[in-house]
Amino acid sequence: MGKLLSINLLQRVLVAVVGIPFLIWVVKLGGLPFFLLLLVLSLAATYEFFRLALHKAAPPPLWLALFLTVILQLNFYTGIIDTWELVLGVVLLLFVIELFRNEGSALLNLGSLLTALLYVNLCFGALLQLRRHGHDGEGEALVLLLFVCVWAADISAYFGGSMLGGRFIRRKLFERLSPHKTWEGYLAGLSGSVAASAICLQLMPQLSSATVLSAGVMIGVVSPAGDLIESMFKRDAGVKDSSALIPGHGGVLDRFDTIMFVSPIVYFLSSLL
Repeated sequence: MGKLLSINLLQRVLVAVVGIPFLIWVVKLGGLPFFLLLLVLSLAATYEFFRLALHKAAPPPLWLALFLTVILQLNFYTGIIDTWELVLGVVLLLFVIELFRNEGSALLNLGSLLTALLYVNLCFGALLQLRRHGHDGEGEALVLLLFVCVWAADISAYFGGSMLGGRFIRRKLFERLSPHKTWEGYLAGLSGSVAASAICLQLMPQLSSATVLSAGVMIGVVSPAGDLIESMFKRDAGVKDSSALIPGHGGVLDRFDTIMFVSPIVYFLSSLL
C-alpha cells in the first residue's frame, strides 16, 4: 500500500513539474493556443462526463456530445452567435433527437447530456472569456491569479487537513460526499488562497487590489464546491475517478473540477469590479 502511494505521489509530482509550466506558458500566449488547450480539455471532460452518465442513463451517441462541444467552444472563440441563442438551439435539438430514440429514460438521457454539455462548456467558456478580459494584460493576469489561488488552496487544504484535520472541529466538512475533507483543511485552503492573492498583488500591477484580494477570498471560500460537485456525480455513477487520462491525477474532471467551478465566479467578479 505504501509503495502504491509513493508511486502515485511521484506521478503527481512529475505531472505537476511538466504541466504547470506548460499551462502558464499557454496562458501567457493566449489567443489560438489557449483556445485549443481549452477545446482539448472540454472534449476530454465531455467524454468523461458521458462515461459517468452511461452508468445511469442512455444518452445520445458520444459523437454528438463531442460535436456539440466543438460547436459551443468554437462559438465562444469566434462569437458568431449569441451564447444564449446557441444554447437554446442545442437544447431544442437534443429534445427533438430524443423523440426518435427509445432507450432508457428520456428525462435521464436529456438531463445527463445537457448537464455534461452545459457544465463543461459554459465553465471552460467562462475561462476563455476571462483570458480576453480588459486590456494591457488584465486577462492574462486574471487567469494566472485564478490558477495560483486554486493551486494554493488545494495544497494548503491537503497539508492543513493532513496535519490538523479533526483536532479542533470533529464534524467533517461534507462527509456524505467526501469523508476525508475537514473544516481545518477548508480553513487552511482559504488561508492559502488569500495568501497567494496577497503575493500576486505585488506581481500583477495591472489588476486592482480589490480585484486580486476579492478573488483570493472568493476562490478560497468556494473552491471545495467544485471538487464536491464532481464527487457527487462520481458517487452517483459508482466510480472512483472520471478517467485515468492524467497519471496520478485521474481525469480532466478530477484535475480541473475546481478550475471549472471557479472560472465563472472569477469572470463575474472581474466584470463587477
